[in-house]
Parts: sequence; structure tokens; C-alpha cells
Amino acid sequence: MYYPNLEDIKNAARRLSHIINETPLTYNFNVSKEHQADVWLKREDLQTVRSYKIRGAYNKMSQLTTKELERGIVCVSAGNHAQGVAYSCQYLKVKGTIFMPNTTPKQKIEQVKMFGCEYVSIILKGDSFDDAKEEALSFCNQNNAVFIHPFDDEKIIEGQGTIALEILNQKKDKIDYLFLPVGGGGIAAGVSAVFKKLSPNTQIIGVEPQGAASMTISIQNNKNTTLQFIDKFVDGAAVSRVGDLNFNICKNTLDDIITVPEGKVCETILKLYNKDAIVVEPAGALTLAALDFYANKIKGKNVVCVVSGSNNDITRTEEIKERALLYAGLKHYFIVRFPQRAGALKQFVVEVLSPTDDITHFEYTKKNSRSTGQAIVGIELSNANDLERLVTKMKALNFFEQYLNEMPHLLSVLV
Repeated sequence: MYYPNLEDIKNAARRLSHIINETPLTYNFNVSKEHQADVWLKREDLQTVRSYKIRGAYNKMSQLTTKELERGIVCVSAGNHAQGVAYSCQYLKVKGTIFMPNTTPKQKIEQVKMFGCEYVSIILKGDSFDDAKEEALSFCNQNNAVFIHPFDDEKIIEGQGTIALEILNQKKDKIDYLFLPVGGGGIAAGVSAVFKKLSPNTQIIGVEPQGAASMTISIQNNKNTTLQFIDKFVDGAAVSRVGDLNFNICKNTLDDIITVPEGKVCETILKLYNKDAIVVEPAGALTLAALDFYANKIKGKNVVCVVSGSNNDITRTEEIKERALLYAGLKHYFIVRFPQRAGALKQFVVEVLSPTDDITHFEYTKKNSRSTGQAIVGIELSNANDLERLVTKMKALNFFEQYLNEMPHLLSVLV
């Protein structure tokens, strides 16, 4: 059974030395103060292609034979691996075909074009990573091309493992906790294997998005398990099945694995931007979002979080803000029953809402002559504890009909 060899990872580091940035390990004052710990960020968001994926991609491709490279390169990716492969194609002057889901943010597609220049072509297929992967493998078989897997490959794992060598070289003091993002498992497998060898007392915590917890489920089942449905929001870490190689490594090297709600990830993205001017994508915020769930354990400890990438599309900002507010209990949607008479809305505003409540969504059309009509109303509170007061007043004055936050599928259709 494959297990990363430390010498192979050191060789990968030498191979990558002229391609990648040795990204900084920076102390974060705000996060450290919040958690009463010393929190350091491994800033892979500052990498050549703004994510760590270049490490594995180039390490794999640079070891292919000339004949293999001439056959052409194929990969599938939600964005970051594609950029690493595209950059490597351009550097090695080889042709590549990159498959991406139709749902890939436009910003990531444009970045792939920029890094790959004339050496890559992009094909958008399917609604998920797995759909695109099926198309990519079919293309490979038809064209005898070389497939560069985004995570389930020995050379990919070894390339990602070079992050661990940098962290341990940069942080000479004892590292008590290391938080690693988990998507397909490549970075978690490579980095954790190095730490188990060189820093065995470090507690290694894998972090997955709650809506795509494929590694968590697999470890619980003690076998690699495919999820039938996943939330694709954290696109850089949302896969329905982790790599087989990665699962076999991580089940033995991760000391714990936790899942983080997508709303908490969004809250963390906004906090990093507002407090530290750090721009991260959803997957890049995973490890920092996990700290709240480990608050008691990390207090007074040395903590390292890998910030995996910053390829965020600005058009997603409103959705990120919305998910963050919903998670924090500050944004609430209702179906409100209004008497169809003049002054009903004024009564709602004056007698139901407090001066700090803000109506952010209002949708109502008078369609009939019934005594009441329904409106969809979104209200942002200044304090999550005000919800009970708001609902009580709505019910007392006979405005309340339905609380939509408890019905997410209906909410997504109506709002």
C-alpha cells in the first residue's frame, strides 16, 4: 500500500524550487487574539497560481517522459488544479485539455486561460466535478492522452507534501495543532504524512465543508465511500469521493476530522477581508472557520492553518454575505400575512419592527380581493437574540404566517 516517502517529497521540493513561491507563514494578530492562541497562516493563497495546486501538478508533469508529454495532457478541475496544470503546460510547452464543470466561477476559467495561454483548451461539461471527470476520462481514452488527476496520484500527493517541509522550516517552535483543508485529500495526505514523520506530536486536524463530507463519512465507514449528493458551494473542496490513495493515508495520519457549515465558511471569508484585507475563496477559509469548533483545545497553543487559495469570484460576494448572515442568525425570511387595507404596512413597520431591524427583501402583489395577502419579507437583525421578540410581535398582531429559514428548499425557490 502506498505511503509518501519523505525523500520523494524532498526531491519534489527541489524539483519545484524554480517554479513555485515559498509562501510565507505569517502570524495573525486578530485570529490569535480572538482564540487566545498563537495562530499562524500558511499563505498558499499567495502561491504562483494563487493556490497550492501548482505543487502537485508540476511535480507530476515534470516527471513524464517526452513521449508522454507529446500525447497531450488532460485534467479535470473545479478551478485551482486546472490553473496549476495550465501553468505547467505553458512552462513545459505542451498541449493540454482542461475539463471543468459548467458551474465553475468565471474568474477561475479566465485564470486558466491566462496561465495556459495558447497551450491549453477548456471544455465545460456537467454540473459537478464528477460529471466533468467522466467526460475527461472518456476524452483521454479516445485520444490516448495523459490524465493528471487532481488528488489521487502519488506524484500529486508528494508535490502537495512540500508545504509541510516549508512550514517546519519556517516554524522552529513546537506546532501543537495543524489544520488542513480536505477536498479530494491530496494536500491532507501529503502534508500529514510529513508531519507524522518529522513532527509526530502535532495534532493534525482535517477540515471539510459540511455539505461535502466525503472523507469524514469514509473514515466513519472505514472504507472509501461515494456520497450521492453534495453541496457544491465550497467548490475547491466539494467532491463526492476522495482519492483512494488519500483515504488510505488520511485514515491513519489525521488525528481528527471535522466538518464546517458553509455559512460559517462565508462568515470567515468576510471576517478575513474586513479585518485583515485577506481575500480567500471558500475552500481557502475552511481551516480558519474550524477554529471556533476547537476553541477550548487550541487556547494557549501554537496553531498553523493552511490557507489553500484565493481564487474567489467577486460576483459571489452577495451570496457569501447572505449565507454568512443566515448562519449568524441575523437574516430571516417570513411569509407575512398583510390585511389588504391602507396602513397595514405602516403598522407592521411601526408596531412589529424595532428601530434597528432592517427590511432587506419585500415581495408583494395584490392579486385578488381577499381580506389578506401574503408577502415574502426578509429582515436583517442587529442581534440574533432579537428573533424571538420579532416573531412574538408578528404573531400577536396576526402578521405571522410562515418562517422560511426552517424551509431552505422553499426559501431558495422564493428568494
